[in-house]
Formats: sequence, C-alpha cells, structure tokens
Amino acid sequence: MHADEQTSHDPALTGAIRKVMTRLIPFLLLMYVIAFLDRVNIGFAKDEFQLHTGISEAAYALGAGMFFIGYALFEVPSNLVLQRVGARWWMCRIMVTWGLISAAMALVNSEGVFYLLRFLLGAAEAGFFPGVILYITYWVPHAYRARCNALFYLGIPLASVLGGPLSGLLLELDGVAGILGWQWMFAVEGLIACVVGVWALFHLDDRPADATWLTAAQRTALQSAVDSEAAVTARHSPRGLLTSLLDGKVLYFSLVYFLIQCAVYGMTFYLPTQVAAAVGRDVGVLVGLVTAVPWAIALLANIAVSVGADRVNQARRSFVAAGSVVVGSAGIAASAVFANPVLAIGGLSVAAAGYISVQPVFWTFPAAYLTGTAAAVGIGLINSLGNLGGFVAPIAKNWVEETTGSPAAGLFLLAACGLGAGLLLLVVARFRAPAETPEAAARTRTPEAG
Repeated sequence: MHADEQTSHDPALTGAIRKVMTRLIPFLLLMYVIAFLDRVNIGFAKDEFQLHTGISEAAYALGAGMFFIGYALFEVPSNLVLQRVGARWWMCRIMVTWGLISAAMALVNSEGVFYLLRFLLGAAEAGFFPGVILYITYWVPHAYRARCNALFYLGIPLASVLGGPLSGLLLELDGVAGILGWQWMFAVEGLIACVVGVWALFHLDDRPADATWLTAAQRTALQSAVDSEAAVTARHSPRGLLTSLLDGKVLYFSLVYFLIQCAVYGMTFYLPTQVAAAVGRDVGVLVGLVTAVPWAIALLANIAVSVGADRVNQARRSFVAAGSVVVGSAGIAASAVFANPVLAIGGLSVAAAGYISVQPVFWTFPAAYLTGTAAAVGIGLINSLGNLGGFVAPIAKNWVEETTGSPAAGLFLLAACGLGAGLLLLVVARFRAPAETPEAAARTRTPEAG
C-alpha cells in the first residue's frame, strides 16, 4: 500500500515528514549541487585546461576517471564512519576536504599532479552520496523515499543549470589578477564547498530524536515509524560486513548502477564540448547557458517520474526505472545521428531526462532491502562499484572513437550501457521489498505528505 492510497489518524507523523521535506531535503540538495559541480566542472574547463597544462586527450580521460578510483576505495569505510559518528560531523568533514582539494586543482601543471588531485578529490568525497541515501532512510519512511531521493537528485541537473553559466562566467575572468579562467573556476567553486560544509555542522541533525525543530510528538512519531520499518527490513536484510559485501542482490544492484553511471558520466564529462561543437562556439557563457537546457528538462522529468514511481508497487516501479533509462539511451543515440544542432541538443535533453530520472527510483530498491550496518555497507558498495562507471566510460568512449575514427561510436557505446541497465532493471520486479510486506505496510500507513 502506498502513500497516496493510505489514510492515517496521526497528524504528528504527517507534520514531521513535511518538515523533513522542507528543512533537510533542500539543504542536502544544495550540498549535492556543489558536490556534483566540483566533480564535473573539469568538463567546462577541458579545452583551456588542456591548452595551458599540455595534458593530452587520453590523459584527460584518465584523469577525469581517477576521481572514481579514490571514490570507490573509500566509499564503504566512509559510510561506516558516518553510521558511527553521525551525519553532522562527517558531512562537514567531507565537504571541507573536497572543497580544499577542488580549489587546489587551480595549481595543476602536469599530468601527475592532475591524476593525484583527481584521486584525492574522489577519496575526499567518498561517502557523501551513499551517506545521504543512508541518512534519508533515518528520516523518511519507504513510501516517500522516491520523491525525497528525486528532490536530492535535482542536484545533478541544478549543478549544470546553475553551474554551467557560473563556470562559463568564471572562465571568462581569464587574466584577471593574472589568474587564468580555469584557475578562477576551480578556486571559487571549491571554496564554496568549504563554506557550505561548515554550515552543515549547524544545520543537520543525526536522527529525528535529536531534531529540536520538530515538536515532541513529531519526534516520537517519526522516530517510531522509521524504527518500526527498519525492524521489519532487518529480518530480510543481510547481516554483517562480509555477508553484506558478498550478497547477491547487492552485487546485482552494483552492476545495474555501474551501467547507469557509464552512460551518465560518459555524457556529462563531454556534454559542454558536444554542445560547443553543435553551436560552433568556444566553451563560455553562451555554451554554459545552452548546456543548461538538457538539465532543465531533466529537472522536470525527474520530479514527474519519481512522484509516479511512489504511486506504484515495487514490481511496477522497476518498469518505470527501466523505461526511463531506455528512453535516455534513445536520446543519446539520437544526438549522435542528428547533424542539426537543435535536434542534437534535443537528443541530449532526452538523454539527460532519462538518465537523471532513473537514479532516484533505482535507489529505492536497495534502500528497501537493506538496513543497519548492511545498509551502510551495501549502499556504499553499490555506489562505489557503480561509480567506477565514471572511470571506465571516458576511457572506453575515447578508445572506441579513436579505434573507429567516429565520434558517434562513443555515444552509441554509452547508449548500449543504458540499454543494458534497462534490461537488468526489469529483473528487479522479481525482488520483493521487505518494506512492502503486509506487516510493514500496516506499520507505515501515513497520508500524502505533499
């Protein structure tokens, strides 16, 4: 039974969920906007960065992907630390350290320094995304998670809608105070992360029981709801570190997410230069604004798909997720076929909409299957292995294009990854979410939180 079908006599729980959605989710979204921008702003600086540092195309692809090596190695340990020390301190640590390292990218003068800083950036940011997904399970009952995940996931398109013009503007400061444009971009955007990281220490609370901005009745109702749901999930969840790491469903989810991330990052790292080629201009404010178009469309699609996903059971939700990623693959394939700039950008818009919309829906599956330490480990592992797609995709795309002599071949490879993810998502329909068992549904009946 789902939120839109449920009725409740507990206004305290309803009010608590509404407050979570208005206080915590927007702040987590802000953090993700900054995180994603610092992760992919290298795409905006690509041409000028390579020109001044002498870094080759192959070295750029390798360096862009090095982020995900550090990210994968430290993801699970970081999530375990968050579970132990709480989100406030750990999110602050993550944001301040990655902000300082991102700002240090302005000092890159060789391939070796580029590789090192991208690796350290990944290590510093490790645990942020899965930490937030885990954190949401502490605050939000299962019936609302797709839309909460979707609001958080708006960070990706917003980072490009807002970050594209910002990065373009900073790039045009080239020469101001004797500093190159790409150096301005890395320094300013990195320091913004440090400021928001310190803010997180004062804004976040670890659990509903700690939230002074909830009434006593709301704290009790919300903590009871999430604890009851976790108790049901615990009877189905793997137990222990090793068991969680080797669990078949966790590894299956990791493969699905790997293919999704291959498609997403293969597109994201090269989107500004693809748009620049389509409109016949260098990367700057204009290209930044045009690049924002696909992500603006993804914003709308993300909300629509996630709200629809919350209104159906898990079996049907898997079809929603599969359809989204397949549509995205059709869009990126179309962008490779069309020479007309308007049609090419239209294809990229469809790709962005599909690839962004699938991800918040995807994360409802492992979050319904895992709890406690298993959730910290499993969600961390899924995200770390999945994000290796961000390492593989730029290198594979570059290799395919050089081998075939066709830029379109790289885009077709990304589309194939998305199609593979869509086929695997159909199998998730066979997985029964513990949170959707009759007992769990009885414990979590709440009205629409809006």
